[in-house]
Amino acid sequence: MRRIDLTGADGLRLAAWEFAEPPKGRATGDEVPGVLLLHGLMGRAAHWAPTARWLAERHRAVALDQRGHGRSDKPAEGPFTREAYVADAAAAVEQLGIGPAILIGHSMGALTAWQLAAERPDLVRALVICDMRASALGAASQREWEEWFRSWPLPFATLADVRKWFGEDDPRVERPSPARGEFFAEVMSEGPDGWRPVFSRRQMLTSRETWVYDAHWDSLAQVRCPTLVVRGLDGELGRAEAQEMVRVLPHGRYAEVPDAGHLVHHDQPDAWRAAVTPFLEDVSPC
Repeated sequence: MRRIDLTGADGLRLAAWEFAEPPKGRATGDEVPGVLLLHGLMGRAAHWAPTARWLAERHRAVALDQRGHGRSDKPAEGPFTREAYVADAAAAVEQLGIGPAILIGHSMGALTAWQLAAERPDLVRALVICDMRASALGAASQREWEEWFRSWPLPFATLADVRKWFGEDDPRVERPSPARGEFFAEVMSEGPDGWRPVFSRRQMLTSRETWVYDAHWDSLAQVRCPTLVVRGLDGELGRAEAQEMVRVLPHGRYAEVPDAGHLVHHDQPDAWRAAVTPFLEDVSPC
């Protein structure tokens, strides 16, 4: 694992991570295609580690801790706007020298990815959208999140308590989910009184409110590169909306992963790989 320090919009310090050595050129002068992995709200680059390792068989795969997340800066007053997240992703592609890159984004990271592809097509070769809706979620959704954040029994005494609460006891959990528990265990840090998230819940709400009230069909329609829309069968992106997203995209494709919820690549990592690999083989240079 290697950390790469980058500079985002407004001089913000961003941390990017490589979890495996990229392959050498298949012949002298061959290009190794670059991939930028963008996590969702509350996530971190480390959540992409298993995906990044198999991607590294053919690509240079780099995962970014987005602003307010992981080891990247968390400025008290932001900004946490859509423009800032997109500018950070553009800076990452340029500073890493991997453009035009394949962007793989989950949830909020997928929105960042497709907005960058719409605004800067020169930086994006292809796109994978994982379980992110293009429709507006609305004020009720934001209020639910505010209530949910207040329900967290912080601090957690142990990581086992973190895994149990988010995987079983969390009121938003419909059935036990060890993968979900592990997801949240990876975004906790130990302090004198126990385990707390590495992010600010207030900042997460601020970030979310910049996109939750709006639909994003217009920016999606501006994406001109090949794009794969992937949904978990039990995820937040419904089949009808996912298929409409594919229809709106000029070069859209569709895949779904059975027995997976919103955290598709955590719930079913092998099926996630099987869904994405054929698309990557088509869009990556030979």
